[in-house]
Amino acid sequence: MLSDLAATPDDRRLELSREFDAPRDLVWRALSDPYHLAQWWGPKGFTNPVCDIDLRPGGNWHHVMRGPDGRDYPSDSVFIEVSPPERIVYRNAASTDPVFADNPPPSFVRVITLIDLGGSRTRLTLEAFFDTAANRDAVVRRGFREGVMQSFDKLADHLGTEGGPA
Repeated sequence: MLSDLAATPDDRRLELSREFDAPRDLVWRALSDPYHLAQWWGPKGFTNPVCDIDLRPGGNWHHVMRGPDGRDYPSDSVFIEVSPPERIVYRNAASTDPVFADNPPPSFVRVITLIDLGGSRTRLTLEAFFDTAANRDAVVRRGFREGVMQSFDKLADHLGTEGGPA
């Protein structure tokens, strides 16, 4: 399955990237430790009151993002590949929760890659692979790009605080 991702047409793929002023091991910890992940995951104004991770191939990730309006958005994913400290591959389950009304997020594969740039800098790349172009377009309309970039802003803040991963 992972080898098939490279052949994914551009209309079924998204890539977002950001560089951080932090060593790769520190960024990895912020991604893999549920306490730290809960501090920054999600768009601006969202919190994560629930973040349970079994970080291994076949392991589950259950989290609940709480929006600024107090509404909870549950999400479940399964890890496909975990290669510390450089790569995590997972697929979210399609949601049927009524909170999403007529616009539930589709299931798709995400590949997170951390590249050590040297000098205590890391590039985080998130690639998203969709089963159809329509699913990709639906996620874009839902604000996926903006939400991920806001998450990356929150991660940068978290990595730069005393409360960041130690």
